[in-house]
Amino acid sequence: MSTPALRNGEVARFEEVLGLGDDALIAAQRLAEWCARAPDLEEDVALANIALDQLGAARLLLSYAGELEQAGRGEDELAYLRDDRQFRNVLLVELPNGDFATTMAKLLFLATAQRLRYRRLAAGSDQRLAGIAAKAVKESTYHLEHAALWTVRLGDGTDESHRRMQLAIDELWPYSYELCDDPAGGAGGELAWQEWSAVVTPVLREATLTVPADGGWAPRGGRVGRHTEHLSYLLAELQVLHRAHPGASW
Repeated sequence: MSTPALRNGEVARFEEVLGLGDDALIAAQRLAEWCARAPDLEEDVALANIALDQLGAARLLLSYAGELEQAGRGEDELAYLRDDRQFRNVLLVELPNGDFATTMAKLLFLATAQRLRYRRLAAGSDQRLAGIAAKAVKESTYHLEHAALWTVRLGDGTDESHRRMQLAIDELWPYSYELCDDPAGGAGGELAWQEWSAVVTPVLREATLTVPADGGWAPRGGRVGRHTEHLSYLLAELQVLHRAHPGASW
């Protein structure tokens, strides 16, 4: 993505805000797919509300990213008029929902990382971003609590629910490293992952689940526009209306 009018530090801030906004936008779209398909009515409402929280954060972050970019693009242009290679979300959020256990594992991992990142940003010097993060950290705390409750309930439930929850954790664990990467590319990613693990690991142990071993395969690339094929299909559904009727309003 070309941002010729920005200095290096401004490009880094733009990329960071854009990445956080894309994480929230894609997560919202995935969670919305559960609408009317959740295990019960209460969970249907809960997942829809979490999706709306993510969408609200995405709107604020993408609007701010557009202002940082100074290229005349707002939240709509950034959400609906970029191709997959221009998105900066982590790979975890674009993966298919899978079964309910997989969705809860994804939410547990994402909400933990978002809460840690938003807490740091809320105390940062960028007052605009701090304000957005202060609101989002409250929401991500609720998302984390919700996912943790379901992880324990499924992991410490029946043999079948335990098997599915463990399978989800094992499959998604490698994606946790990219979730915690330092947006500036520094050594802070390892420290952030340790913080992340310190939150997630006790939840898994309470759920009687086996914590995957550290290291090994750690897929990355979302922050630089290298995505899975799943993002293309998701964007086709997300963007079709806006692209078919550009400039239309309700």
